[in-house]
Amino acid sequence: MQAQKDLRKKANKKIADHSQRFFKTGPGEYAHGDLFLGVRVPEIRKLAQKHLTIDLTQNSKLLKSKYHEERLLALLILVKKYEKAKSETDQEKIYRLYTKHFKYINNWDLVDCSSPRIVGKHLLKRDRKILYTWARSKHLWTRRISIMANWWFIREKDLKDVFKISRILLKDEHDLIHKAVGWMLREAAKKDMKQSEAFLKKHYASMPRTMLRYAIEKFPETKRKKYLNGSI
Repeated sequence: MQAQKDLRKKANKKIADHSQRFFKTGPGEYAHGDLFLGVRVPEIRKLAQKHLTIDLTQNSKLLKSKYHEERLLALLILVKKYEKAKSETDQEKIYRLYTKHFKYINNWDLVDCSSPRIVGKHLLKRDRKILYTWARSKHLWTRRISIMANWWFIREKDLKDVFKISRILLKDEHDLIHKAVGWMLREAAKKDMKQSEAFLKKHYASMPRTMLRYAIEKFPETKRKKYLNGSI
């Protein structure tokens, strides 16, 4: 397909080698075996805008690519398609396609650029029980999707799920979940400090250190120190 051809024309081995290291693709690392063409994100965003008219079948094929940037391109196109969808039926098709392809949404950048704007946006006024199922998944990226979708809810000052899902993920063993949960708790604090502090005071002592540091990043220094020293 033309979108794929246009992307591969921009491949750069030096950038690809750097990306392989940055995104932890070595043996035993979280993205072991992922392959990169070596195309910068701004270029991929331009191509996404150019190829918005590809149909969902083509989009699905692109999302199954072995190359990271092609999967990113597919997701950025899906985000734009959802944003421009003219009916709930069209939105539902995009959401369903997305949720059937978690296997290929397999790195933090792929999750973070798409989950809030497709899953979060879609579930804003719908039932969100599925997020709790995903939060308990054995699949790392499915769990990250479950918490990152909350960014859209938080944006709309809807905090009813972020604390509940964060509680499920408190004992998660992966650093990338610690960071994502801490990030969403930090965003929630911007909207409602009272609710956020109530959650933190109850759970901060058992939080992974990285999660706590992210969650309190914007707090006044004296308060941050109290949380970190366990003196709240």
